[in-house]
Amino acid sequence: MSLGKVIRKYRKIRNMTQEKMAERLGVTAPAVNKWENENSYPDILLLAPIARLLGISLDTLLSFREELTMEEITGILYEAEKKLKEESFEDAFQWAKKTLEEYPNCELLILNLAILFDAQCIMQEIPEEAGYEDYFCSLYTRIVDSADEAVRVSAADALVNLYIRKKKYDMAEKYLEYFSIQNPRRKQKQAQIYAETGRIKEAYKAYEELLFSDYQRSSMELQGMYLLAVQDADQERARMLVDKQKEIAKCFEMGKYYEIFGELTIATMEKDADKVIAAAEEMLSSMEEIGSFRYSPLYEHMEFKEVNKEFTTEMRENLLRCFREEERYSFLQDDERWKKLVQRSTDN
Repeated sequence: MSLGKVIRKYRKIRNMTQEKMAERLGVTAPAVNKWENENSYPDILLLAPIARLLGISLDTLLSFREELTMEEITGILYEAEKKLKEESFEDAFQWAKKTLEEYPNCELLILNLAILFDAQCIMQEIPEEAGYEDYFCSLYTRIVDSADEAVRVSAADALVNLYIRKKKYDMAEKYLEYFSIQNPRRKQKQAQIYAETGRIKEAYKAYEELLFSDYQRSSMELQGMYLLAVQDADQERARMLVDKQKEIAKCFEMGKYYEIFGELTIATMEKDADKVIAAAEEMLSSMEEIGSFRYSPLYEHMEFKEVNKEFTTEMRENLLRCFREEERYSFLQDDERWKKLVQRSTDN
C-alpha cells in the first residue's frame, strides 16, 4: 500500500478530517490532500509525527510490514492478467513494478507477479535485450532465501528455468541446491541440464532413478489405498487396487515376484484356497529372480547391489514363516496342499 493510501486509511479509522490532521501537523489541508492522492510526499521530518498522530508505527506508515490477504493478492493478480490482455506488455509491466514497490515485503505477491509476467514474456517471445528477464531474476533472487519453504522452492525453480533458458547451466545447478534431495523436481531439472550439456549417460541415469523411485512411491500409495479398502470392507475396490499394483509392477519391469504379490494378498482376503496356494507357489519359485529388474533396459545406467544367495534365502525363510505363523493363513491349516507346500519349501 502506498504512503498516501496508508495516511488516508488510518486518518479515516481515527475519524479525522484532512483539515484537522493538517492543523495538528502544522501544514495546510491541500498538502494532506496531495499526500493522499500521491501528488506529493510529506517532508521526511513529518513522518514520525504523522505516525504518532495516526497511532501507527513508522514501519506500518511506510508499508515495510504490510501484509496482504490471499483475497487481496488474488485481486491484484486478476488485475494484472486483465492489464496484460488489454494493454501493452510494457504498460502492464510498469503497473506491476509500481505495485511491487508499494508492497516490497509481500513475498507471495512478488513470486506470483514475477511468474505471471515471466511466462507472458516467454509467450510473447520478447527478446532478452528488453531487460525484463533481469528484473524477474532480481525478484526471484530477492525471495529465494525466504523462510517460507514453498516460496523458497518456487523461486529457486523459477531461477533454474530462467538460467536454463539463458543456457547458464552453472547458475541453474547452483539454484538446484535450494531443493531438498528428496524433491524429484531437483533430479528432473538436473537430468534436463545433463541432457542439454551433452552428458547423456548422466541424464539417462537421473531419469532412470526417477522412474525407479516412481514405482516404489506408486506401489506404496496403492498398498495404502488397498488397506483402506480392506478397512472399509470394499472388496471390489481392493481387487481393483491389487490389479493396478500388478500392472505397474509389469509396466516398470520389476519381475514376477512383485507382479504376483498382490494376487496373494487379495486371494488371502477372499479366503480362496486355490488362488492362495497358486500365488504362494509362484512367489516362492520366483524368489531367485527377485532382483531381475537390475537387468531391465529401463534401468541399464543404474548401479544396483548384487542380490546374493544369503539375501534370497533370508527372504524365502521370512515368507515361509509368514505362511506358517500369520493368522490370515489359518484357514489353510487343514489343507494338505498347503501343508505340503510349506513343508516342501522348508525342506528345500
